[in-house]
Amino acid sequence: MTATAPHRPTAAEPSPPRRTASGTDLLNAVPATLSAAGRGADAADRDGRLAPETIASLTAAGFHRLFVPPERGGAGGGFATLVTAVAAVGEGCASAAWVAAVFANFGRLAGFLPPEGRRGIWGDGPDVRLVGAVAPTGRARPGPGGWLLSGSWRYVSGAAFSHWALLAGRTAEDGGEGVRFFAVPRHAYEITGTWSAPGMRGTGSDTVRVDEAFVARELSFPRRLAADGAVAAHPWLTVPSAAVTPLCFVAPALGAATAALAAWAQRLRDAPTRSTDAARVALARSMGEVDAARLLVDRAAATADLGRVGRPDAVRNARDSALAMELISTAVSRLYRLVGTSGQSEPRFQRPWRDITTAAGHALLDFEAAGRSYTEQLTTSPGAPHGARRDARSHRE
Repeated sequence: MTATAPHRPTAAEPSPPRRTASGTDLLNAVPATLSAAGRGADAADRDGRLAPETIASLTAAGFHRLFVPPERGGAGGGFATLVTAVAAVGEGCASAAWVAAVFANFGRLAGFLPPEGRRGIWGDGPDVRLVGAVAPTGRARPGPGGWLLSGSWRYVSGAAFSHWALLAGRTAEDGGEGVRFFAVPRHAYEITGTWSAPGMRGTGSDTVRVDEAFVARELSFPRRLAADGAVAAHPWLTVPSAAVTPLCFVAPALGAATAALAAWAQRLRDAPTRSTDAARVALARSMGEVDAARLLVDRAAATADLGRVGRPDAVRNARDSALAMELISTAVSRLYRLVGTSGQSEPRFQRPWRDITTAAGHALLDFEAAGRSYTEQLTTSPGAPHGARRDARSHRE
């Protein structure tokens, strides 16, 4: 099996006309995308995947183009743009927002490929949807001109609508074991429907399997390039993955929480005489926690948009993303407990709680791991996370 040609969209999953994208285009498209995501949310929750119409809306908005290099027709990056747009879509459907973030993130990671590999993926334009897996559960062995990749990768969100998958696999090279990413076109991998979590059901985070697929040398790169942010061609490639990847997974939850708080506030307005002091105080506390989470996420995105980010800021961004997720989960869980049995059966209360609870279990949003890394950096390099950091706001000013 060769990994050379991209999968083409079918009639059921249309792509917009080719053109140069921009971050402004994405933000301008958010209202229409939010509306489409909201209309499809019930069906996505029931069916375990997004509707083709929702995917078409995400594609037309340009989430997958956000970090595609401008020379390949992409939008040229912007982490603040990403979290703003993803969180907004999350107000209508957290699963749609999650898949949108996946398209953006793996489009960014594909930028670490050599120039020939980038041409192989985006040679016909930027409208290519990439998904993937960062856990190296596959293995590759060297072959003439490239690699032979085999393995299974679970939890590949949006796989059913992908054109390419960027999959991490272990390799034996230079006398030791390494980890590389491999870009595999749609015809070279099988998808098995294995996603059955109680929340984020519409993400279709199924299992991808590859059996001895040939991946050309130019369609692979060492994972350390993304981990270190070791490519200077574009600002979004100079940022370590730890500083930005968690943002992709907390932003959908931020949108879902915003929708849940709005629903709760409307409930109190609809029945003010039955509102208890406890309910009003709980709403105020939860709104404050979600506001604090948004500030953490916005600061992390602004820091990433500075370009070159060192380890002190990377571990702080990871800490802040995990802490934001904790705040969001606590805020929504508090209200869900108080809404009562009748309210807990309503989708406007139940689905955000299920989606956020599921999202909070993502490994990259584990505060214990993020906190340990942050404190280790703090104690081994005193003052670095704050003293050596360029503050994002003062940099802009």
